[in-house]
Amino acid sequence: MEKKEKKTGESRSHLTRRSFLGTVTGAAAAFTIVPNHVLAGRGKMQPSDTVNVAGIGIGAQGGGDIQRICDPDVPIVRPQRNSTGLPYTEEQLAQRQAQEAARQAQQTQQGAPGGAPGGQQQAQQVRDPIKLANIYALCDVDSEFSAHVMAGYPKAKRYVDWREMLEKEPSIDAVVIGTPDHNHAPIAAAFMRQKKHVYIEKPLCKTVYECRKLAELAKEYDIVSQMGNQGHASEGTRQTVEWIQSGVIGLVREVHCNSSVPSWPQGNLPRLPAVRIPKTLNYDVWLGPAPEKPYNPESLHFNWRGLWDYGTGAMGDFGAHILDAMIWSLNLGYPTKIQATSTPYSDEYMPSGEVVKYEFAARGYLPPVSVTWHDGRLKPFRPEALEQGRRMGAAVYYGDKGIIMHGTHGAMPELVPADPDFVAPDPWIPRTANNYEDWIMAIRNGTKSNNDFSISAKLTEIMLMANLAIQFQNDNVILEYDAENMEFTNLPAANEKLHYEYRQGWTL
Repeated sequence: MEKKEKKTGESRSHLTRRSFLGTVTGAAAAFTIVPNHVLAGRGKMQPSDTVNVAGIGIGAQGGGDIQRICDPDVPIVRPQRNSTGLPYTEEQLAQRQAQEAARQAQQTQQGAPGGAPGGQQQAQQVRDPIKLANIYALCDVDSEFSAHVMAGYPKAKRYVDWREMLEKEPSIDAVVIGTPDHNHAPIAAAFMRQKKHVYIEKPLCKTVYECRKLAELAKEYDIVSQMGNQGHASEGTRQTVEWIQSGVIGLVREVHCNSSVPSWPQGNLPRLPAVRIPKTLNYDVWLGPAPEKPYNPESLHFNWRGLWDYGTGAMGDFGAHILDAMIWSLNLGYPTKIQATSTPYSDEYMPSGEVVKYEFAARGYLPPVSVTWHDGRLKPFRPEALEQGRRMGAAVYYGDKGIIMHGTHGAMPELVPADPDFVAPDPWIPRTANNYEDWIMAIRNGTKSNNDFSISAKLTEIMLMANLAIQFQNDNVILEYDAENMEFTNLPAANEKLHYEYRQGWTL
């Protein structure tokens, strides 16, 4: 029997990594540059190198970020609570336990790490202590919501208002911002102007103008910046970039992305009535630059994501985890056209489902690309080549030689249909540490992080355009975007949504 020749990525297409990179601009090529001294210096903490980090907005994701930078002095037990920050009812606890049991059972059936036998799972949890930096100060507007994280770092100085912390603590070197989206930009801008390094949870900010401004300030003040879409540092994202740029599926002209979020209230909903503000919450600082509106716990902590005043919706929450690998691998610039359609929404809440289509121009010999985003319960059609019963990935790339899909955070690129004889291209993009370690080491070594604002601001701007397109879907136009001048050329009214007037007393 004749031996079957294994297929490599390069054999599938006339493309090569060298020819692809010939079209990449210097800025895009910088994605792959990681100085050796950064990699060599990881994990070798010296007292003289200690970076004093402050955390702002630490009750949820921001608290998790802090713990990835430095283990707490006192073990942290995250409270069992719902999206309003209140403790779960017995019924809610029972429901969550049932969901977790079902998830564990599914992982066991699929052979996933979470379903490993008890001894093996415990072994996987053993790790070296994390001490990348010193947690110098912590700030949160809700002392009750953030109490579990505060208790974990008893030596850290405590604040409720980040402005007071910035004024009184000159020893802060860097700040992690985990607040709701609408507060990202004002906080980051203030700290950058004081030469403080900044890590911001995704999305970078709330408006297109804020994206441009933060990238400008990071460059002007020469600080080390990083956005918290952790997949940018992942192995899966690098594999996706290597496969596509090595020509595994040829030239890509079409991409479909999807996410199951939102998992919080969105739709044609009214704002809930005002209730009394708890004494443990500084609601004025929580509002920040947003319009003055009455307090209701349903608008805070988790559910703020679905309100126009505070969040950026499903795209803002998961777009960075799904679009990032695509923008990098295809060397995409800003879109030239965008349009959207959605389920109903209100003046207060974003839609519960949407479809957004972007058009990107050709780049050198690389053809134009059409990218369509689906979220909520609105799913893209399955590729005909995808095997029956096989789950569709979060991003599906259609090339003239084949199809690739991957999960969120760029996870696990796969061919469609599966090819047991496929041999992936040899790795050629330098691997970096996780987002947190990469950021701290860049601060120490005076280098750029792997996902600084020159990269992540563009990604965020592309994401935020979806929310603009949603609001103008009934104007019966395909929005045309002039990225160089940051304006929509065929609908001036849309330019008014590139930013908004901050509440009195708040500036960028």
